[in-house]
Amino acid sequence: MPFLKPDRYFSRLSKVDIDRDLLALGYRNVFLDVDNTILTRDTHEVPRDVGLWLGQARDAGISFCLVSNNWHEGVYHLAQRLSLPIVAKAVKPLPPAFMIALSKLGAKRAETVVIGDQLVTDVLGAHFMGMKAYLLAPLVEQDLPHTLMLRNFERLVMGDRKPEGAVTPSASTAHPAGKTNGSHVQTNIESANKEG
Repeated sequence: MPFLKPDRYFSRLSKVDIDRDLLALGYRNVFLDVDNTILTRDTHEVPRDVGLWLGQARDAGISFCLVSNNWHEGVYHLAQRLSLPIVAKAVKPLPPAFMIALSKLGAKRAETVVIGDQLVTDVLGAHFMGMKAYLLAPLVEQDLPHTLMLRNFERLVMGDRKPEGAVTPSASTAHPAGKTNGSHVQTNIESANKEG
């Protein structure tokens, strides 16, 4: 099942090294899943380390488009607060949403990587399009019922493969907002968390 094998596997988004894992490999564009990738399923918040990483990546010249199968108002609100384009109701892994995202960014497939927490939507969809895919461990264990069923299948596919980057208890509070590049993005995220 090569189409279901992620090109890389990380414990969370902030463990993706912007220079080494993106820019050095020619990736200038990232299609980013939302639920349990950058937004926790249980509290519907963007963890601080994830928000800071997004800001740092944008400061480094990375362009983002959110690509989500979700269609609720919250994903549009998040995209607005982050000032990011979004393709919602994406029906991943089918190609049309990825084609729309490429058009929104004016991006080339070879310069784009898909990052998300599911094999059957994010990874498979990326590989259908001939793009690379980075799988993330979900932010929290809480998921929709049908997603929980798919997690068992994912465990079979991944076997004993471990994600890159250790998750530490202080990961979500390691960098105070405003102390690193991208703090303006973190401020927007904190506002969205309070309002959403």
